[in-house]
Amino acid sequence: MQIFEGKSVFGGIAMGKIRVYKKDAQQVKRVKVTDAEAEIARYMQARDTAMQQLQQLYEKALQEIGETNAAIFEVHQMMLEDDDYNESVENIIRTEQVNAEYAVASTGDNFAQMFASMDDEYMQGRAADVRDISERMIGILNGAAADGIAADEPVIIVADDLAPSETVQMDKSKVLSFVTVHGSLNSHTAILARTMGIPALVATDIAEADVLDGRYAVVDGAAGKLYVEPDEETTGMLEQKKKEFQEQKELLETLKGKENITLDGKKIMLYANIGNSKDLATVIQNDAGGIGLFRSEFIYLERDHFPTEEEQFQIYKQVAQTMAGKRVIIRTLDIGADKQCDYFEMEKEENPAMGCRAIRICLTRPEIFKTQLRALFRASAFGKLAVMYPMITSVSEVRRIKEIVAEVCAELDAQGVAYGEVEQGIMIETPAAVMISDLLAEEVDFFSIGTNDLTQYTLAIDRQNTKLDEFFDPHHPAVLRMIQMVVDHAHEKGIWAGICGELGADPELTQTFLKMGVDELSVSPGRILTLRKIIRETDVSRV
Repeated sequence: MQIFEGKSVFGGIAMGKIRVYKKDAQQVKRVKVTDAEAEIARYMQARDTAMQQLQQLYEKALQEIGETNAAIFEVHQMMLEDDDYNESVENIIRTEQVNAEYAVASTGDNFAQMFASMDDEYMQGRAADVRDISERMIGILNGAAADGIAADEPVIIVADDLAPSETVQMDKSKVLSFVTVHGSLNSHTAILARTMGIPALVATDIAEADVLDGRYAVVDGAAGKLYVEPDEETTGMLEQKKKEFQEQKELLETLKGKENITLDGKKIMLYANIGNSKDLATVIQNDAGGIGLFRSEFIYLERDHFPTEEEQFQIYKQVAQTMAGKRVIIRTLDIGADKQCDYFEMEKEENPAMGCRAIRICLTRPEIFKTQLRALFRASAFGKLAVMYPMITSVSEVRRIKEIVAEVCAELDAQGVAYGEVEQGIMIETPAAVMISDLLAEEVDFFSIGTNDLTQYTLAIDRQNTKLDEFFDPHHPAVLRMIQMVVDHAHEKGIWAGICGELGADPELTQTFLKMGVDELSVSPGRILTLRKIIRETDVSRV
């Protein structure tokens, strides 16, 4: 038995024979031409063919994986329409009197190298896109067919890497999984794989792929492992995991589209927590009613500079559009404590969990806050967007926030920029907020209880300190009483209250929360259907 480790792209178990996929070697020879203009015309004809292929791929991807993920093929089309790219090809043909294949290969190499050398991670990722479109063009010029990956039986594809176009062109009925030696978790291919629901690994430590061809193997997508010719004990363990995964998939199918309603008629909103727009596929796949927590701080954490208003706007807009009218609650910047950004140049604190974090940063550095608010309110024109403010401890903080929001709205009005009706809520994650939740409820549209920090602050235990695990009790009666108090105060003032912390996903407490009157649970996408099952099997009157 051989075990190879990689990075998990998508969970699940796949069992079958390995097929090592190798791209047809595109032999590009430098050939002298006598009629450069005729060669350019040949190039333009090939480009038209490539544009048609990419449009077909876009339409196929649109049906299979949705608009957001299909957009890569629109990007490839735009690249082929790029003046710099086309002018480079034409210039090489004219000045060097060479064939179109050579000119495309040279341009592709030059542009890919240029993108790869950039500091911005997004632009670095465009290097692979340039190579992909250049390979496509060379293939068309050489007369090669673009049939994708074919197989006589369902197989595990092992490859050095896979382009997005190759992944989409896969006959999914013939592909059990794919494993690549290179690639990243943020690549287009990885995103497509998640959405397509194919167990997949990237950056796998395979030194010689050829020797694996035709051998029986098992991919454990969740664990990030490829087992080649596993022994009997390992096979038994993996078959059990596969059975459990299949049961979950069947659960998905039976509960999809069903209401989150108890046997005695109590409805509850069941939303998803996500860290970035890449998670939208799993939100939709797991049939979430909306997004209860979009952690916007990851936009900041993934960069080495402050994200611009436009950069943020595009992300928030994408999320709002993708959710198609379902509520999307975006939490404003929650930097600090265990989440640090060097470029914020924060002073070192002895106790950062109780230091300058979250809303305290926003109120002391309003220029950062206003940039985010402008982006959020602009995006609200494209869907049902709500804003949630973290780490609130006083009514005065909320009123100061509302003043800044009013300033932002006045600026947008003056500029003629459209925005929608934006619900504004706060996170209840400090004992202070709990104790004055009756007063806070008069200022906002909803509450979302952040049980992670609330438990930490209530029990006076650093949740990052593993040595204190035995003392950390998320089911502590004090925490549960606080949740009940918040829910009661919310309802008294006519607003709704939900839970977006990890406790919301605890199946042992689902019935307790239903009895408390909690209006919404926002959890990891993969937990939604499990909770829906519990909700639908519960009679609150008997809890």
